[in-house]
Amino acid sequence: MLTKRIIPCLDVTAGRVVKGTQFLNLKDAGDPIELARFYNEEGADELVFLDITASSDKRAILLDLVRETAREVFIPFTVGGGIRDIDTIQALLLAGADKVSINTSAIHDPTLIKKSSEFCGSQCIVVAIDAKQCRYESTAHCEFQHIPSECVAGPHTQWEIYTHGGRHATGIDAVQWASFMNYLGAGELLVTSMDQDGQQTGYDIELTQSIRDQVNIPVIASGGAGNCEHISDALHVCDAALLASLLHFKQLRVADIKRYCHKEGLPIRP
Repeated sequence: MLTKRIIPCLDVTAGRVVKGTQFLNLKDAGDPIELARFYNEEGADELVFLDITASSDKRAILLDLVRETAREVFIPFTVGGGIRDIDTIQALLLAGADKVSINTSAIHDPTLIKKSSEFCGSQCIVVAIDAKQCRYESTAHCEFQHIPSECVAGPHTQWEIYTHGGRHATGIDAVQWASFMNYLGAGELLVTSMDQDGQQTGYDIELTQSIRDQVNIPVIASGGAGNCEHISDALHVCDAALLASLLHFKQLRVADIKRYCHKEGLPIRP
């Protein structure tokens, strides 16, 4: 059985780590280099670095900051934000990233997932899904004509995908999209509940489980952790838990979480 993973997330804008609630009201949480070094020493299993305004600002990711961060960590390191082509993916991997996380660009060009997984290996390609609860009475408007019809949100859709840091509704069904990304060659899915993000009331287990049931690749739960029980609950249905404010503001430490999960019978590294 594969071990479960605890993954701190560094949401970066203007060179600083920030954290908000439901993608809004961002607060400064520290220096990304210092935090990366800290979590590496704390025993985190992996690290995720997301340049959260790269897509909305229509700019390239902060490559120098990625390179500096990579020098400080000796655990798998995923980078996301503004990744639009294979050249950028290759540059990030050469700068020290082990994986890349793709969100907005996957929707604009799903073939990027297929091409990049073939070029770099699926183990390098993480597709990020930012999902929000919805209830459509009929088929939603989806501006992306190339999206398969089964992925367009309809009356049975429970969660819709948002892009550009949660700013843009897509009319795409999150669960069906996850299945499609799995089919195209994604190696992992990073699933964030926008409703739960920053609330510290627990992950959206229903969303996580619904996607997990549709794919045969690892799923990372994100959004909502408030205590060790929440994390354990998520890890019983998925492969890894992403954490931000709970760790950044020292409400819990990685070791505390791992001890609790171990007592709950979850396979996890000490």
